[in-house]
Parts: sequence; C-alpha cells; structure tokens
Amino acid sequence: MARNSDGQWPHRIDSLRRELQGRNLVRRHHKAAVAVAGIATICAAVAGLTHAQPQISPQRPDALSEGEKDLLHEAEETLTRSCMAGKGFKTWVVPRRPVPDDREFPYVIDDVAWASRHGYGSDILTQRAKVRVSDPNRQYFAGLTSPERQRALDALHGEKSGKRISVKSPNGMTFSRVDGGCTADAQKALYGDLETWFRVLTVTDALETLRSSMTAGDAEFAKSVKDWSACMHARGLPYKTPQEARAAFLNSHRRISREREIRAAVTEARCAESSGLSRTIHRLDEQHGKRLRQQYQDEVRTRLRMENEALPHARAAVRSS
Repeated sequence: MARNSDGQWPHRIDSLRRELQGRNLVRRHHKAAVAVAGIATICAAVAGLTHAQPQISPQRPDALSEGEKDLLHEAEETLTRSCMAGKGFKTWVVPRRPVPDDREFPYVIDDVAWASRHGYGSDILTQRAKVRVSDPNRQYFAGLTSPERQRALDALHGEKSGKRISVKSPNGMTFSRVDGGCTADAQKALYGDLETWFRVLTVTDALETLRSSMTAGDAEFAKSVKDWSACMHARGLPYKTPQEARAAFLNSHRRISREREIRAAVTEARCAESSGLSRTIHRLDEQHGKRLRQQYQDEVRTRLRMENEALPHARAAVRSS
C-alpha cells in the first residue's frame, strides 16, 4: 500500500530527522534540510512539526487536494523567506515534493507500475541525495560562520529563551517549539492561532505512524505476510517479510543489478496482490485509521478547518511574492 506524503514548512527539517533516525522506507518526497550544522538545534526547535487535517467546512468535508497542500507549503516558505530577508538572512522556496515519484510503502510495495520503474527505490534514494546536496538553504547555512549560523537559526525558529509551546503526542512523546522566529510568524500569518495549530499538527501527524503500527501489529496482517512470503519463495525469493526483501536490495553491501532489483520488486508487488496482502493492508489501514480519526476527531477537524481558512491567505502571499 502506498501513500503520498505532505507537510508544512519545517518538513525539510523533518526529512533530515527521519534520515537521522534511519527510517528505511521508500518515501514520496521530503525536502532537503535547511541547516547542515546545528541540526540538533533545529530539530529541538521544531520537533514534531510535519504534516495533515478539523468544525469541518461543509464545502470541504475531506482532506485537502495535493495542489492545495502545495499552495500552503509554498506560501509558508514564501512568508518565511520574506521575514528572513527582513532580518538580513536568506532562504529559498523549495518544492514540497522535489522528487515527485517518491512514495511511501510502509508495508509492502503493491504497485506493479511503480515497481517496474523504480524497483525498491534505489534511484529515488539517489535523487533524494542529489536534492539534499544541491539544496540552496543547506548550502547557505553551511557557508555561514558559526555565530552567523546561530543568529540565522534564532531568526528562523526563535531564540531558546522565548516562550515555548509544548504538546503531548498520541504516542506519548512531548514536543516543544518556540513561539518566535520567522517560521512561527509565517504560520501565524496563515493559520492565526499558533498554539492551536501546533497542537493539532502534532497530534494528527502522529496518527499516521500509530495507524501503521496498529496495522502491522494486527494478527491478520501477520497471516497475510506469511501468504505473501510463500508466494515469494515459490518464485525464488526467500524472504519472510517485505522489510527483509527491501533491506536485501537497499542495504546490501553487494552490488545488485538494477534489472534484478526491478524484477524482485515487481514480483513483490504481484505477490502482494495474489496473496491478498494488499487487500488485507488496505482494509486494516482504513479500519485503524477510522478508529483513530474518531478518537481524535476534534484535532482532525480543527486542522482541516484551519488549513481551509488559510488557503485565501496562502494565495495572496504567493501572488504578492
């Protein structure tokens, strides 16, 4: 099952955080990080800020479109750039999805067409690395002296001594950020109440991980994985889990041909379908997702409302840039 990712302005930092955590998923996009040095400072300042969903507008009962997510992202970066320029620093607006075909398959690759083009995503990893290296924000922060970099980080995320906002995530972790700096100013301009925005963003972003964990821990999932593994074994690929197969091609010290990688990934996708694993995942994912959305319906609805209300401000910000 595949999902496209989204996110708000700090996702460039989130992507680096996920990279540092060693997540081994074939992901959809992920922006390059803003800073090279001082990564720990950045992560501490914006930990928990990532991506999607609140009284729901009668005109928009569902989630935002990809185009609307792109618009909010561009507007936040545009507003941040303007704010940073006013403080004597530079930032550049980068696409929300710099590698458009980058997708997340948290359970198993079940898209034959995607697997036929990308295999297990080694080419996507290469493209992501190129985006990271060429990111103008990364290069700019790397070129600053240590004192300049700290001043730039303070301008971007607020000084450590500033007012802090803390939110407990559904996974039990507490995330904090400073109510100050250009990132906060940009989000206030778009969403109004920064404290509410940070709260609903933190809570709803955690639901995706929780849903994946609940799905992967379901007994039906485990049974379907065994059926998938039997299908793979019958085709000469002796892997017990999709994670094991992925690691064999993406983490191997041996050089594996592109042709072999694609052939194995296509087989994985076909086995996901024929074994019933893909259908089981979709059903369980929706079941657990629905339960979580109901449990956290206030945060889900509030986020969607705030995003919908931010769209006119976003259009104005992009038009005037």
